[in-house]
Amino acid sequence: FPHKSICHLLPGPIFLRFVPDALFFLATFMVITALARPQMSNQRIEQSSEGIDIVLIFDISESMRIEDFSPNRLEAAKKIGVDFIRGRQYDRIGLVLFAGKAYSLAPLTTDYAMLETYLQSLNPYMIPESGTAIGDALGVATNRLRDSKAVSKVMVMISDGDNSAGSLDPLTAAQLAAYYGIKIYAILVGQEGTVPMPTKLFGGKKYVENTIDEKTMRQIAAASEGLFFRASDNQALAQIFERINQLEKTEITETRFQVTEDYYPVYLRWALIFWLLWLFSKSTFMANVLED
Repeated sequence: FPHKSICHLLPGPIFLRFVPDALFFLATFMVITALARPQMSNQRIEQSSEGIDIVLIFDISESMRIEDFSPNRLEAAKKIGVDFIRGRQYDRIGLVLFAGKAYSLAPLTTDYAMLETYLQSLNPYMIPESGTAIGDALGVATNRLRDSKAVSKVMVMISDGDNSAGSLDPLTAAQLAAYYGIKIYAILVGQEGTVPMPTKLFGGKKYVENTIDEKTMRQIAAASEGLFFRASDNQALAQIFERINQLEKTEITETRFQVTEDYYPVYLRWALIFWLLWLFSKSTFMANVLED
């Protein structure tokens, strides 16, 4: 037959004798492995959170330049405000500033880098109108928060508490905020009595008598079911923000998924391939070579 002449050209006919047995062994091994049902499991974790909407309200009036904080009230508040922003992860934060008038500086956002830039740029000369319009500031912040769907809506206001400008009464503004479910943390900064105030002439200082309206700030916090804090130095202000940070924590929910993938079909396919090759080897010229 023609195949016999081919077989004489093939080297190592002894080696070919083991090919069918090897194919049968591989097919059997693949079937046994498939019956063991090899699997691979992966655990996937999904995090979800219900963020808090926060508006930081900064008094940038002339009195915030008083140097009973280091270097002054406003700069101390800005530094602590930046640290507070850096400590949040999932919350939207907005900025409102006020002196004789109130303005929204930044909408509710999670762009914390932008918020830090805006916050660090605050200075007492951004609003030309003199005075302290606390009620107007609360009204502007309420407009930002009233349509929020967040699980918690919060204002954090830093001021020396001496309302002297604006068209909206602070207590009325606080009650309006409470109507929309907004909580106010009122932080009163500064010391009473004689305090150093910088002058515009050659970087000098003068000493002025400073008064603080603690009553108004307490009423604002109470009307909105918030909290009142009094800070007389940098350390106290930092501790207040740390406490607020703990009080207003975003709850993060973890959902774990177990993903299991079966690999037995792969082994069954290889078993079929080896089985077919074994049958082919038993019915072709290999079998004839072995007979020779």
